[in-house]
Amino acid sequence: MGRSAIKRVCKKVSKKEPASPSKKPAGKNKDPSPDPAPHHTFTSEETETLRKELLTWYDRCKRDLPWRRLAAAEMDANRRAYSVWVSEVMLQQTQVSTVIDYYTKWMKTWPTVEDLAAASLEEVNEKWSGLGYYSRGRRLQEGAQKVVRDLGGQMPRTAEALQKLLPGVGRYTAGAVASISYGQVTGVVDGNVIRVLCRLRRIGADCTSPPVADALWNLANDLVDPDRPGDFNQAMMELGATVCTPKRALCGECPLQSLCRAYKKVELESASSIRNLVDRRADAPIGSDIEDCAAASCSLCMQPSDRWDGSLGVANYPRKSAKKPAREEQTVTCVWERPGEQGAAEYLLLQRPQKGLLAGMWEFPSMLLEKACTMKEREDILCGRLQEVSGCEVSVKDLQFVGEVIHIFSHINQTYLVYFLHGIAMKEAERSALRWVTRRQFMESAIPTAMKKILQLCDGQRLLCGGAEPPRKRKKDRSDGQRDSKQRSIASFFRK
Repeated sequence: MGRSAIKRVCKKVSKKEPASPSKKPAGKNKDPSPDPAPHHTFTSEETETLRKELLTWYDRCKRDLPWRRLAAAEMDANRRAYSVWVSEVMLQQTQVSTVIDYYTKWMKTWPTVEDLAAASLEEVNEKWSGLGYYSRGRRLQEGAQKVVRDLGGQMPRTAEALQKLLPGVGRYTAGAVASISYGQVTGVVDGNVIRVLCRLRRIGADCTSPPVADALWNLANDLVDPDRPGDFNQAMMELGATVCTPKRALCGECPLQSLCRAYKKVELESASSIRNLVDRRADAPIGSDIEDCAAASCSLCMQPSDRWDGSLGVANYPRKSAKKPAREEQTVTCVWERPGEQGAAEYLLLQRPQKGLLAGMWEFPSMLLEKACTMKEREDILCGRLQEVSGCEVSVKDLQFVGEVIHIFSHINQTYLVYFLHGIAMKEAERSALRWVTRRQFMESAIPTAMKKILQLCDGQRLLCGGAEPPRKRKKDRSDGQRDSKQRSIASFFRK
């Protein structure tokens, strides 16, 4: 949002806002860690140059995005903060190009925090379907309900209050919402900002370590422009997303090239290599602006074990610790099919618990295997689960093993062991967490991607009475994006 728009609608929040004692402060409060070496900081002159060059570039090159347009045009501070909050949550772990359509539909459905608070979790999951990390949508709804229920419908007005009062809002999201929506002078640190700062100041230690994280937050808070904090933060993120990219940085287009120590390191190494090739001395003195850190033991410098890779260039920064391997899990699941009243086949779906992975979403009857099992053991487990949910006896001989479906979650490699069951009569009972749905209802609802993979596996085995349409006809189906736009909640098919 521009400077003039902020001044029209809200009073700037003081830098000296007290921080919440329960969480790491989101505002401009310094961490009590030792000051980093000058090599990893900015002089006052460099800070002024960075602000000027970055904002000039941003005003000229920023992308036209719906949440930016909405934040710039919305005069109501509450609605503006809500719209920014939604965009920041959606953008976590998700590309901008993917978020645009979801954001537009979400804001059309729930334009205010009150509208979202009144929605059901199933409706939220329906709108979120395809974005992944479904807990983000659930926390957004929980936060909206808290704003309406406990805060009189008013969004918290500072980064510290946002982080303290809203579930799922961390230091970054709080800083982004407060600076963009209210003009609070506070920095933000996300993956893009980490990359930009680490390259500008050659911070080569593990960027997830506490000393580096503290240093990056302090840098972000020191650099933020006091007149345009929201624009400055968005400009830093924009630079990281479009120019200072992870692998192939466009250094020739960077407005901060003159301040970038990583870029100067690349130039120095290149010049040194050329001198070596022509058998010249390679030990010429380096200017003070690109010399290595003089600290004897610096917690921000690249460690000796992390050697410089000339082929990477500026992408030598930042450094991260090895990612923890995903957990391996196995789940038995059953596609239970029965003839429907109208002749179309129907499939049994159960609703997952309202907390945890894929909270509140619908799936085929399934059971997580707690330990390695033989085929007989896992089939006995599945039969027990089917009997539990259906109230009728299911024998192992009624099950047909179909195959495996592997689905990768962010932290879990899930293998579904898929079985098929057809035709067994089930005791009907009024259970809100159990539904029989037709194939059309299944495909038009917000169903986890893994369940759709499982149905496709059964299609491939030609097991389903209500099988998929022939490929020739499927080419004429609506695109995934169009289908998602008309997805309905399972419950909507059963409303009278």
